[in-house]
Amino acid sequence: MKAHTPTEIAHLNEKFRKASPEEVVSYAFAKANRAVITTNFRPYEVAILHLVTKNHPEIPVLWCDSGYNTAHTYRHAEELINTLSLNIQLFVPKQTVAHRNITLGIPEVDTPEHVLFTEQVKLEPFKRAMQTFQPDVWFTNLRKGQTALRDTLDIFSTDKKGVLKVSPFYHYDDKALDTYLEQYQLPNEFNYYDPTKALENRECGIHL
Repeated sequence: MKAHTPTEIAHLNEKFRKASPEEVVSYAFAKANRAVITTNFRPYEVAILHLVTKNHPEIPVLWCDSGYNTAHTYRHAEELINTLSLNIQLFVPKQTVAHRNITLGIPEVDTPEHVLFTEQVKLEPFKRAMQTFQPDVWFTNLRKGQTALRDTLDIFSTDKKGVLKVSPFYHYDDKALDTYLEQYQLPNEFNYYDPTKALENRECGIHL
């Protein structure tokens, strides 16, 4: 699939403004040659995982595990991997947490060391995952209101390499997602920790 122009992206977002998440996913799969979904098993990730995989269980689910997740997150991940039969493709940093604790630790935000830390634990594994699968469609759970950057995006956007990013729940708030989870009796987990983000509304770099 060739890269979409800004005009085409704007047209898609206007066309699907009031479409259901299911309709968004159906359209994206119809256009995709190599689709993937990324996850970190943060709160409400179960919604996008369920939505995308319920009709496409074979899709690669790229999990870039920093190694710093809480025990609750790891248990939640195992539950979803099993109950949703996720085709998990795990990517981890090249250095263990124990080793990094000696050489770098978790640096303060807005320092050169934290930039290196973020590259090691999140960006490098993510780049490796995308290079391995080379998708043309990337499903993600970006939502309006999460960060200033994400407020500038929409249901459809593109990354720097022209990959079509699809965020079916972009216009959903937490209450709307709670309704979705209740409808399908899906579990959620709020005990989550991301060492690359000091604040919830801070970007980690993957979507820049």
